[in-house]
Amino acid sequence: MKSDRLLSILLLLQTRGLVSAGELAERLEVSVRTIYRDVEALSASGVPVYAERGRNGGIALLPGFRTDVTGLTADEARALFVLAAQGAHAALGLDAALGSALRKVMAALPAPHRPAAEQTSRRILVDPVRWMSGPRTAVDVGELHDAVFADRRLLLHYRHSGTDSPRVYTVDPYGLVVKAGVWYLIADLDGAPRLFRADRVKHAALTEEPVVRREGVEPAGMWEELRRQVEERPGAVRLRVRVHRSRADLFVRLHTAVLAGPPEPEAESAGEWLRAELAVPELGWARSLLSFGAHLEVLSPSEARRVLAEAAASVTELYAESG
Repeated sequence: MKSDRLLSILLLLQTRGLVSAGELAERLEVSVRTIYRDVEALSASGVPVYAERGRNGGIALLPGFRTDVTGLTADEARALFVLAAQGAHAALGLDAALGSALRKVMAALPAPHRPAAEQTSRRILVDPVRWMSGPRTAVDVGELHDAVFADRRLLLHYRHSGTDSPRVYTVDPYGLVVKAGVWYLIADLDGAPRLFRADRVKHAALTEEPVVRREGVEPAGMWEELRRQVEERPGAVRLRVRVHRSRADLFVRLHTAVLAGPPEPEAESAGEWLRAELAVPELGWARSLLSFGAHLEVLSPSEARRVLAEAAASVTELYAESG
């Protein structure tokens, strides 16, 4: 609707200052000609908006002009209060700021929208921690957060998985990502994108060197690239297994990250068993499947079966000794 678009233009100009007509057109998915018509409509209604021509020109409001209109619909207001439940603000030290901001938003909302916003904050809960993931060490991402905005290089003392001693890196920070309750720093190391888990950063310190970021590269694009690399990483070992249907849902839920495809019914067992293939990093990984007991069998490779047999024999021996 035109009224919504006019309000969107007004709010964008109020928060951004000078904005080109092309950018406004792209953001609102209309033509540049439509933007200029909308600007004329705003001007005719008394909004002090003007256009600057030239290469660095654009559309802006007269300095000092502000509007108290929030422009929020009922659904938009509810969306903001769902955002408050995400849990990421505490790690950034922004819980108090978020609460203050939402109180201001609540005060500015039209009265009919307030009950829905209040109900949303009470009735929609978001817990980012997965089931049975175990307690996590509290992570202070304050220094990483500061580094992202300081435009200086960052010195990291970082411990990789499976190692005891941290290594030292000088990185160019781009942004922070929280995924399933785990914080990551997105940064360039020697000009290549890298992902660093915040809970493995033993020490972080800003250097005096200015940050060096690749032109046109944004954190969202880097995250997509890095996430895809992790999810599509090929397994060095392929395990072919059969799992009883009664444990199939649990099996899939626990091993989605390494499943090569959905489990298929085993014809010779009248559907009681399902066959699946797992792409795992090394043979020893197969030991984790012993938790399924007799409800899961590794069919191949034979080396994996031998690893499981040895692990099961050692457990049997342990408990036999204790009587």
